[in-house]
Amino acid sequence: MKKRAAALCGAAAVLAGMVTAVPAGASGASATAPVAKPAWKKCATADYPTLQCASLKVPLDHRKPNGKKITLALSRVPHTAKTYQGPLLVNPGGPGGSGLTLAGFVASSLPKKVAAQYDVIGFDPRGVGASKPALNCRPGHFSSVRPNSLPTTSKIEQVNLKRAEAFAKACAKKYADVLPYIDTISAVKDMDAIRAALGAKKINYFGYSYGTYLGAVYAKLFPNRVRRAVLDSVVDPTGVWYGDNLQQDQAFNDRHRALMAWIAKNDRTYKLGTDPEKIEAKWYAMRSALAKKPADGKVGASELEDTFVPGGYFNGYWPYLAEAFAAFVNKKNDDPLVEAYENFGAVDTAGDNGYSVYASVQCRDARWPRGWDEWRDDNWAVYEKAPFMTWNNAWYNAPCAFWPTKSLAPVDVSNTKLPPVLILQATDDAATPYEGGVVTHHLLRGSSLVVEQGGGNHGISLSGNACLDKHLAAYLTDGRVPRGQGEADATCERLPDPKPLSTKAASTSSRGSTLHGLLGFRG
Repeated sequence: MKKRAAALCGAAAVLAGMVTAVPAGASGASATAPVAKPAWKKCATADYPTLQCASLKVPLDHRKPNGKKITLALSRVPHTAKTYQGPLLVNPGGPGGSGLTLAGFVASSLPKKVAAQYDVIGFDPRGVGASKPALNCRPGHFSSVRPNSLPTTSKIEQVNLKRAEAFAKACAKKYADVLPYIDTISAVKDMDAIRAALGAKKINYFGYSYGTYLGAVYAKLFPNRVRRAVLDSVVDPTGVWYGDNLQQDQAFNDRHRALMAWIAKNDRTYKLGTDPEKIEAKWYAMRSALAKKPADGKVGASELEDTFVPGGYFNGYWPYLAEAFAAFVNKKNDDPLVEAYENFGAVDTAGDNGYSVYASVQCRDARWPRGWDEWRDDNWAVYEKAPFMTWNNAWYNAPCAFWPTKSLAPVDVSNTKLPPVLILQATDDAATPYEGGVVTHHLLRGSSLVVEQGGGNHGISLSGNACLDKHLAAYLTDGRVPRGQGEADATCERLPDPKPLSTKAASTSSRGSTLHGLLGFRG
């Protein structure tokens, strides 16, 4: 990952080099079909007793408002205060993340006086979850045991390539009429259809991860329809999507090493040593052993990577991952590792759906190299410095080398027409590295950047940091944002690292773990 200072000094150069524009046909002035108001029905859960659900039909192709329709699933926690500030649309990222439950989480996690002033609106973007059609290109694509992600031989490389191509072909066969319309611009136009159906002139927006790009693109296409916007853990819009993934590999490697250092500090519990580099060597030795003999016939080298990648998103998982690692190395016991895989790494039907939408959006949104030589050269170059996730991530995105639809151009999200936008970013975020927050801060004139210094989690508000949440609450209350003299307008201290599970100080549940369960991974 690039040095933080380099990101700050290089931001202006990045902005000057941006030449991408809003793609043809993406204009906010395009035709919009009349939409009926949602018919809300109770869909309460024990955690979210006031949650309501509805559906909304929107055009598959927004250029043909009277053409084929698809259905979006919506959720709502209605406002209860006399002061009403309009709808607050929330999105957990992905692409491919379901936002229905997130509405309940956000409404219950904000201060009551703040949440009461909004209709908090969740939605499953087109292709996702309860929306119809819901994509599932190749069920069981991630069933274990997958080929080793590290292509040390031509045979391993070809097996992985064939898997990626098979996924792209399966999507093309099952969803040929839908795939040309599974992209960020189409999802943004869906959001505006939701706004119209709610009878609102403007929306408020709160997006995590990929949801920050979704929000920025909405603001580009419909700047006069944005009242307030919060972007938490920000995608670099200048790297969509091939470049962003290569940068992500480097950041995840740093975060994996942070886990190794945390294990070293807690050697009394894990007994893996006090030298992070030697502990890391033990981790790679475990990977090599699992490549030869998967644990319980389920957890091979690729599945081990899948299991530890979530630790790069949220350090609340570190104690569980460390226990599994220690048990395997010290006691030759792989049961905790298999359990950790099932909890963090295994992909269920919802995960198959999420991945299908992830691939469909990312492959459609921007150009990806079609020649594998470019992928091979770039990923080996990154691997030399950042081996932890590079090739696992490459195969995750490899269907884009074979994708059946024509690629769009990334959207230049630069904007001078918005009210102040609140940007929240951790300096050591792996999934959306810090540079993305800085670049977006420059692109959105008048925005305010609040930094969690030293924080490494992805999705940082409503996750236990009172300083960040104070800025969020102030902004949603009356639009106030901090204004500073430096790159960041305000800085918050990071939360302390977790404690081992065996200590009295260990927490078994938190808002952070709930949030990260909703945000998912890879987004």
